[in-house]
Amino acid sequence: MANMNTNQRRRDDNSPFTEQVINIDRVSRVVKGGRRFRFKALVVAGDGKNRVGVGVAKGADVQVAISKATDVAKKNMITIAIDNDTIPHEAEVKFSGAQVLIKPAAPGTGIIAGGVVRTVIGVTGIKNLLTKSLGSTNKVNIAYATMDALKSVLPRDEWHGAEKKVAKEEVKEEVAEETK
Repeated sequence: MANMNTNQRRRDDNSPFTEQVINIDRVSRVVKGGRRFRFKALVVAGDGKNRVGVGVAKGADVQVAISKATDVAKKNMITIAIDNDTIPHEAEVKFSGAQVLIKPAAPGTGIIAGGVVRTVIGVTGIKNLLTKSLGSTNKVNIAYATMDALKSVLPRDEWHGAEKKVAKEEVKEEVAEETK
């Protein structure tokens, strides 16, 4: 744990997930006697291989909000297609007002990203990636846009092999028609 950031932690030693707190906000509601304050936490959890999840939750104090958000993040895990420590192709997704563009990068490039996108990508296991965040600066929307962009990336065999399968089927059909 010595090499982890102060806001990055593993809940227990046997847990495969790394959790990182992205943002904590104090929110309030007005009641008859004044304002009631609660805390909203935005947390990302990942296994460092190919799974990542984002969670948002509120609680009476900071620790409760973080633990609830961590549970939500673990429930909403997605599996990412990783190819040679990067993604197979680029993706651009708009979620609410936030727009995120992710592109594969050459080995040795590292993660070129800012703020929330870097935090989400950091727990995925992706080592080389180029990103750009456009539009809204709302951290929750950027986190969800990043998740949607990662979710929209298809594995190389699905998009690359699909053309080959279609081509082979067309060739078989053409050969069958020619033999008639």
